[in-house]
Amino acid sequence: MIPIRDTVRSRRKPIITIIIIAINIVVFLYQNSLGTRAYQMFVAKYSIIPVLGFYQPWRFITSAFLHGSWLHLIGNMLYLWIFGDNVEDKTGHFKFILFYILAAAIAGFAQMLTDVNSLVPVIGASGAVAGILGAYFICCPGSRVVTLIPIFFFFTTVEIPAFVYLLGWFALQFINGVSTVGGASSVAWWAHIGGFVAGMVLIKLFYSKQKRRDDFY
Repeated sequence: MIPIRDTVRSRRKPIITIIIIAINIVVFLYQNSLGTRAYQMFVAKYSIIPVLGFYQPWRFITSAFLHGSWLHLIGNMLYLWIFGDNVEDKTGHFKFILFYILAAAIAGFAQMLTDVNSLVPVIGASGAVAGILGAYFICCPGSRVVTLIPIFFFFTTVEIPAFVYLLGWFALQFINGVSTVGGASSVAWWAHIGGFVAGMVLIKLFYSKQKRRDDFY
């Protein structure tokens, strides 16, 4: 199932969401402009490497702006675009920056804890985006997600209640996360799980109840 859009309009322009997407694209283009050796060094410098623990803690943020492929990037940015604007609308622009950074850091920490001896770099915005999904689950439960569903050789669109869509998404992450504990996986399932839970909690702290238009608070 591929989400296309949601049914909730945001009051504010998603300025920060757009900026975050732009930064991710620029960083990815830069990554791919590097030679093989330089690329490896760049990823090693800015990714989360679990065995290093909390050494160079800024890695928990910078890793969220690195991606391993176009598919990896597009998938994360699609979810960020669809769900991020509404969360940014609820928090306000400035608080959304803090929310995103904290969600990314907590998600990275959760993934690190699953294998503290790993030398494999952890990269991607999926943990932070999972935080966005967790926040959306709390603040926009009445929304619906227009979803593209393949049926044999054809595609159709279906409106799925957001809480059903996101519960299904979280259940899939949890099942895969539990099944890969102690083993190797190319997907940071526990970053998704940790990010989602973090988003559910953080939105309660960052939710701006004041009715303002296009403000930064």
